[in-house]
This record gives sequence, structure tokens and C-alpha cells, in this order.
Amino acid sequence: MDTISRRKFLKLTGGAIAAGAAAPLLSITEIAEAAINRPLALGTPIVVVVTLYGGNDGLNTVIPYKDPIYYSSRPDISYAANTMLPIGEDLALNPGMAGMKTLWDQKKVAIVRGVGYPNPDHSHFSSMAIWQSGSPVSHVSTGWLGRYIDSQPEDPMLAISLGSVLPPLLAGAKRSGSALPLGGLVVPTGNLAIDCQKLSKVSNRDSKLMAAAATSMRNLFSVSTQVAPVLKLPAPAAVDLPTVNGGNAGGDSNLSQQLDVVAKLIAAGSPTKVWSVSLGGFDTHADEANAQAELLGVVSKSIYKFMSQMKSTNRASDVTIMVYSEFGRRVKGNASQGTDHGTSGPVFLIGEKVKGGFYGDQPSLTKLVDGDLAVTTDFRDIYGTVLESILKTPAEKILGNWSGRTNFLLDK
Repeated sequence: MDTISRRKFLKLTGGAIAAGAAAPLLSITEIAEAAINRPLALGTPIVVVVTLYGGNDGLNTVIPYKDPIYYSSRPDISYAANTMLPIGEDLALNPGMAGMKTLWDQKKVAIVRGVGYPNPDHSHFSSMAIWQSGSPVSHVSTGWLGRYIDSQPEDPMLAISLGSVLPPLLAGAKRSGSALPLGGLVVPTGNLAIDCQKLSKVSNRDSKLMAAAATSMRNLFSVSTQVAPVLKLPAPAAVDLPTVNGGNAGGDSNLSQQLDVVAKLIAAGSPTKVWSVSLGGFDTHADEANAQAELLGVVSKSIYKFMSQMKSTNRASDVTIMVYSEFGRRVKGNASQGTDHGTSGPVFLIGEKVKGGFYGDQPSLTKLVDGDLAVTTDFRDIYGTVLESILKTPAEKILGNWSGRTNFLLDK
């Protein structure tokens, strides 16, 4: 058998290792064992970040349905007023967001309006990099939650992303969050496993990159025997949804599957404070009205189901969900019955401890900035509150001297 050297190991794994940080791939069995051996204390706040990739059209999400400019600007992709879901202040939710409307009526949803950053960039890559790094002014190679991970004791369970690729959001300078593939993870066995475990041992002769690779492999094996039993269990019951043929009604989606896994692991006591899930498809350059309603329906139903699942556990009040996208869309519709890349949009915060209502000013349709909605709230205001009030970490360690806050949580 060809024995693996550390140098060969680095060649095989180097493409998956960020500079200074390695992202371990976790198995459900690993997380389950951690939940049994060191469960997250009840009452510990948990953040679930939902990323909508592609640039969600905020104007067709939180809709100024009494403003004639909305209809005249996008005659082919505006919704009929009688199909929308009014939520006050002459605004309405997209017709597909019935679940979110129910949570809004229960005062569990905060909608922060006009969220963006200075000098917006219309590039998907650049804008998402800015949102995930939390640094709109200068380029940094770490994510804002990655820097939070750097500030905490090393723990591969601290922050987990559902999927086989770790988002930049969770990449730190010294270490990173972990990735949990939806289909599970098969770790090496036999002689290969023995070789890999040898490579994972600490050595004072390792370079920085070798040490990072060894840490990644060590975390992989330390967690790889823990999570399978949890995934085999049924997800927590969604108490607000009807039961049909032994399961909850409401359909399924990849986002729903991701949140099902998160619900199982939170209920099991996984020592994880940050979860990352995502849904793509929001780059609606054509046929937006139908696509937007369908996509937002998936988001709304998935989050409503997840919140209902949390109700059947003892951790419902611990969880706060944040939903964002890299930018909004242009106000005027295009020739393909869609919209092009824009700037600001709404951010949703959902949870039992959220103080439901509107935050930030609604961008005016009569005061556009080069055809785009104005940015009225800086996303760092939201990040600062998430860091300080939920993750109990001084925001200046992560965001520099940014002092803005959006106080969307109920007073203790």
C-alpha cells in the first residue's frame, strides 16, 4: 500500500483548505456524540443564517402595494393587490409568504428595510463577498462569523454549514466553521484511516499549513462517530402543521431538508451556536413573478415549519433566524419580465425573542439612486446586534469600530 506522507496529504487536501483555516467535514454521528457528551446548555442563544443566493427582489418581497409607482415601474411583474398579504404601513408580503405572514401576526418577525452597504456593487461575487465578510470598505479574506469563530475556544461544533462547501461567511483566519453534507459523510476506514489518523497528530515540525491540515483531519475523526444516530431519528414534530399519512403536510425542498437536519441536531443538544443554510435561484432576470412567488414560498414554508418544529422542543426561545440576500433588484422591470441587479433589500429576523415589527426606513420610489432603491440601513447594524445580543461577543472585535445597532430583540 502507498503510505501517505504529510506532504502528499497537503497536495491532496490543499485545495480545500483556506489560508490559515481548515474546514472540517462533519458527520451526523460526530455531532450526535458531542450532543450527548457536552450538550449546549438550555438558554444558550443560537443563530440560524439563511442565505438567499442570486439577489432576492426586495421590492417584490415586502411590497409597497398602495404606491402607484410600484405598478407603473414593473407592469409585467407586479402582483395584484388582492393577492398580497398586508402587514401595515402600506406594505404587504409576497403572495407566496403565508407562513411568514402568520409569524408576523404573532409578532415573531422583524423586517429591517432598505438594508445594504455604502457604494453598492452589482456583481454577485463582489456583493456576496462584502456581505459575508462584513467589510464593505476594505477587502478582508475572512467572514464576519469566521472572525467570531477565531475569537472563541477551538471547537469544530461551534458553527456548522449544511452542505459540502463551506461558505466564506464561516471562514476565519485561524480556523473555520465545519461543513455537514446533507447526504452524510463517509470517512476513511481500514489502513487508510490508520494513516490519516497518524497524519492528524500534532507535530511541532509542522508548517502553518500542515498544522491546519492536521487539525482538519483530527476534527474530522473526532466528530465522525457521533451524528448518524440523530439523523436516523424523525425530525421534531411541526406542531402547527396538519399531519397527512404519518408526516407533516406542506411539501419539501432542499432548504426544508437543511432546516430539518438543523432542527434534529438542535433538539438533540448539539453544541452549535451558529448554523448556516441557503437557497439559490434568486437571480430573476426573466419570468420573475412566478419564480419569485415560488422561491419565497419555499423560504416561508420552510421557516414556518422549522419554527413549528422548535416549538415541540425545549429550545424554541433559544433560536433566532436571519434571512438575507446579496442585493435587491432594479426598480424598473426589464424586457424579459424580470429585473436586473439592484442594491438594497429587506432582512428578516425571526424568533421567539424577536421584537416583531419594522426597522429602518422604507426606501422611497420617488428618490432613487441611479435607478436603484436607496440604502437606508447598513447591514453592520444588524450584524452588531447579532454579535453582541445573541452571540455575546463584543462587536468591535469583529466589525472594527462600527457603532450602529438594530435592536430587534425583546428586552430581557
